[in-house]
Amino acid sequence: MNANRLIAAIGGLIALLYVLASSIFVLDQRHFAVIFAFGQIVRVIEQPGLQLKYPAPFENVRFFDRRILTIDTPEAERFITSEKKNLLVDSYVKWRIVDPRKFFVSFKGDERLAQDRLTQLVRSALNEEFTKRTVREIISDQREQVMQGIRKKVADDASDIGVEIVDVRLKRVDLLAEISDSVYRRMEAERKRVANELRSTGAAESDKIRANAERQRDTILSEAYRDAQKIKGSGDARATALYAEAFGRDPQFAQFYQSLEAYRSSFKDKKDVMVVEPSGEFFKFLHKKN
Repeated sequence: MNANRLIAAIGGLIALLYVLASSIFVLDQRHFAVIFAFGQIVRVIEQPGLQLKYPAPFENVRFFDRRILTIDTPEAERFITSEKKNLLVDSYVKWRIVDPRKFFVSFKGDERLAQDRLTQLVRSALNEEFTKRTVREIISDQREQVMQGIRKKVADDASDIGVEIVDVRLKRVDLLAEISDSVYRRMEAERKRVANELRSTGAAESDKIRANAERQRDTILSEAYRDAQKIKGSGDARATALYAEAFGRDPQFAQFYQSLEAYRSSFKDKKDVMVVEPSGEFFKFLHKKN
């Protein structure tokens, strides 16, 4: 009898331990806990720590990753631009689960199915954006606008399946080998054309500035010459007046001064030769008087 009781007690303890083990679980901060009752979601637990539930089979728990996940395309995919040019594109997507209920309903909790669905959404958004733009716009001019359009479209579609799109990026955009050379040559020619236009504009502006500077210089020089001539004329007039006044006071001195000026002008150059009678009127002030 005692043995039967002991077995029953041990069995009861094992059952109690099983119930406790099935009712208690620890939720890591990196996961969501979704509680199921007979295959239906009854609640979602987000707070990490020790959690309780009814023991199986009344309730079961399933964990979903809440971290940011990455979808990286293994091979470049081909897209067509508005110019009917083929591009090879490598891209990646950063995403995470934000609504476990919608995520489970959409994919039965299978992350692989979710990644396949998101890959299709990104491919569709890329195709839609690329078909509206040229190669040049995609590569340089409107690259950020392209990325914003892709992110918005994918994010809107992903919200219905319980997923948040953190980021979508293009790792590489390449032209096919058979068209890349022609496109690069056309882009190079376009850049040269723009450079030549800028040079021509710069040269025209340079000529305009130079002509304006020369016109201002000529104006300044002519005004300076005019003012100098006015000053010189005024000085000459003043000098003439002074000379006339001085000569009027002493006519003999005036004759003497004028003779000196004539001597200076006549003998300015040593090579000059004059044939003049020494006793003539020209040398009268050079004659020695006793």
